[in-house]
Amino acid sequence: MAHAQLQQELVELKLEIQMLREGMSLGALTVYKDLSLISLVPRWSCTESMNALEEFISTLEASSRIGRWEQKDTLEITALKLEGCARVFYQGCTELHMQDALWKTFKEVFRKRYKDVHMDQYRYARLQMAQQGK
Repeated sequence: MAHAQLQQELVELKLEIQMLREGMSLGALTVYKDLSLISLVPRWSCTESMNALEEFISTLEASSRIGRWEQKDTLEITALKLEGCARVFYQGCTELHMQDALWKTFKEVFRKRYKDVHMDQYRYARLQMAQQGK
């Protein structure tokens, strides 16, 4: 009885070894995160324009793709790069601190909060009144 059980375990172990060898021969690729790209992401504060927010977001997304970051990594890095009132807003926004918070949610919340509220007439008037400096 014990001999039959040992034979069965031996067969199972041989199968497991075979599967491991096949996995090694396939050259299972290990994916590493490149966190050195964090240095390329600029700091952002809410005093800057909406264009600066879009540039900040696009830099984060490009770094995330290249560095193979997960969404959670991107959110954490973003939190580190916020300054001033943007950091205060982030800290007070409960939906961004939930366990299942997504990068998409962050973008929506920040774009909604820091959207440009000026009308086209305001921009047109500013353009008409523009003067060249020295």
